[in-house]
Formats: sequence, structure tokens, C-alpha cells
Amino acid sequence: MRWKDIGDVDCSVARTLSVIGDRWTLLVLRDAFLGVRRFEDFQADLGVSRHLLADRLAVLVDHGILERRPYSERPVRNEYKLTAKGLDLYPVIISIAGWGDRWMSGEDGPPLRLRHQPCGEIITPALTCPHCADPIDPRRMTPLGRATPPAPPA
Repeated sequence: MRWKDIGDVDCSVARTLSVIGDRWTLLVLRDAFLGVRRFEDFQADLGVSRHLLADRLAVLVDHGILERRPYSERPVRNEYKLTAKGLDLYPVIISIAGWGDRWMSGEDGPPLRLRHQPCGEIITPALTCPHCADPIDPRRMTPLGRATPPAPPA
């Protein structure tokens, strides 16, 4: 199977990777969550070519993850803002960062800390069950097939 065809696979992970699975795309998303909005700022932070950055931003806009908003008319310039669909990727980016903090940080520790604004505490995000609040552990999960809708009332 070719990489370009992965979005046609009947798998949510494969379909998601077809949009955000590129390393530059993930770094664009990281920067967007850190407040970067303008093309020049993305490019300065990432050091990526203008062509590659324009391509990654266009894919994110085409998939409704970012929206392009003009901030200047002369010359025409746009900024990029996360949509609701884009904001839903926050746990993905934070999970990747958390893994990197645990397994890839050097002696200086993680390069970024997160403060939970409502309580003011520095936190390490964790996936938890929405019903019992236990931590999600892959050894305690059971994958199931597609959910079948309930039968209509008789």
C-alpha cells in the first residue's frame, strides 16, 4: 500500500495519519497550540521551506483543522487559527509530548511545563476513563468492533 492511499483504509488511525501523520504537520500543530498564527512565525520557528510549510498549512485548512483568516489587505496576509476540529487534537499533541518528556528528555528534563489555569497547578496530563476516572492502561482495555446501533423500538 502506498502512503497516499492510507486515508482509504477502514481504520481511524490510518485515516488520521493520512492528514496529520507527517512530522512537519505535527510540529505545525504543536506551534499552533503554542499560539503561533502567522506563516512567517511558523517558518521562523520550524526552519522549514516556504513550499513545504504552505503545503502542510493547506492540508490542515482543507481538512478543517485550521482556518485561514486575513489580518492584512495590503499585502494580503493570513493567519491560521485552530478550529474546533483542530482543538480536538490537543490530547494527541499532549500525549506525544508526554511520551517525549518521559522517554526522550535529557538531563535538563522536559522543555515545557503545563499550568492548569482553573487551579493554577503545574500538571502532567493523563488519559483517564470518563466513567470511573482510572488511568487508561492498554493492558486493561478490550478493543471491540464497530458499535451496532440499538434496534428501533417495536
